[in-house]
Amino acid sequence: MTGIPEPATDERPPLLREHTRRLSYADTDPAGILYYAAWFPRMEALQTEWLFLQDLRQDTLLERFGWWTVSRATHCDYLAAARLFDEITIELRLGRIGTSSVRFDFEMWRRADETLVATASNWLVTVSADQRPVRIPEILRQCLAG
Repeated sequence: MTGIPEPATDERPPLLREHTRRLSYADTDPAGILYYAAWFPRMEALQTEWLFLQDLRQDTLLERFGWWTVSRATHCDYLAAARLFDEITIELRLGRIGTSSVRFDFEMWRRADETLVATASNWLVTVSADQRPVRIPEILRQCLAG
């Protein structure tokens, strides 16, 4: 992340994976509106699942390849209220690929009216065993390109 805004584009990034679920009591505040922090575990689970399906399990990366990933930053914009029992589809999209980091983008859609209720990004950095950034390994680049 350089602080320089990326050019606007009408093209959506590639869809990597999506998951649909109905919001439950555990997701909401007493007023029945989605608790703001509830998105983060959902985003992490979807991202982890995608990596798992690429045979890039976080718990084995260091042992198998000598590197692993850490989250550097996460950002979420709340665009519309999501409520108890809303059915929400969370989309994982490929954002920007850097030298040692990749940005995953998320879109959260309310199914009933196709409203985009939130957007988010998570920046992952590939690091060595001693937590120093390393170039994105070829195996991960291939998964991102595929």
